[in-house]
Formats: sequence, structure tokens, C-alpha cells
Amino acid sequence: MNLRFRSIAAAAAMIAALFSPNLARAADIVDTAVAAGSFNTLVTAVKAAGLVGTLKGKGPYTVFAPNDAAFAKLPPGTVESLLKNKAKLATILKYHVVPGRVKSADLAGKSLKVATAAGLPVNVDGTMGVRVNDARVIQPDIEASNGVIHVIDTVLLPPARAKKAHH
Repeated sequence: MNLRFRSIAAAAAMIAALFSPNLARAADIVDTAVAAGSFNTLVTAVKAAGLVGTLKGKGPYTVFAPNDAAFAKLPPGTVESLLKNKAKLATILKYHVVPGRVKSADLAGKSLKVATAAGLPVNVDGTMGVRVNDARVIQPDIEASNGVIHVIDTVLLPPARAKKAHH
């Protein structure tokens, strides 16, 4: 009798896992960031820049995600100003995204220049921990269904592009 009960319970658990999206698979990058609770500014910025659909897409993506403390280190008014400039905000956010799923072990001992979704490279140094430009990865390898998140302690700002001369 006890064995039969355990078999039924196991079958019920399997069925629940199959039909429950939360149990069946990991959340995507956006939902993972929301659930973490320490990326409120980043999530607000992603929404303002119109990038939610992209970061909920198939991917895979590697996101170097500044936490709320990283955004708080920016000069006063910077975030508010960026939230009003969708194009600039989108470029900055895409500068935090690398196509593909790159884990910290893939970076260990390497120093690389990596192309971002913004079309601008970032310098990734995995020789002593992992650094991206001037930011330090403080929590690596947060798995999402469509990629991986590495928490960083500083917002990455792309280098200023050379202004094109207008003739």
C-alpha cells in the first residue's frame, strides 16, 4: 500500500512539473532579474528602452548586470536623464549584453576583447576573478532559460563615439 501511494505521489509531482512553467524550466533573463530583487533600476531601464522583448527572446545571451548599488554610484540625475533618452539608454544597456552563453569558467585565465550587442567591444579580464572594463563580477553564473547573468558592481559606459563630420 505504501509503495502504491509513493508511486501515485511521484506521478502527481511529475505531472505538476510538466504543467507548471515555474517548475518545468528556468525563468528567462528578465524574469530572473525581477525575481532577484536587486536589479530594480536595471529592469526599469530595460522596460524604458523597449528591450524586454529582446531579453525575453530565445538568446542565448550573457548579461553583465549592474545591481541597484552599481546604478547608485552614478552621478545624481544620470539614471533619470537616461530614462528620458531611449536611444542612448538602449545603447548603454546593449553594451552590457554579449551574444551567446558565456560562463565564468569560460573566461578564467583569459583576457579578451568581446563584441557586445551595442556593436562596441568590452574588455573582459578573467585572470584574477572576472572584470569587465572597470566593473568587477561580484556574482557569476546566474542561470536563466535564455542565457546567463553575471552581476557587476559598476555600470558599463560605452566609449564616446567619434562624431562624424557633416559635409
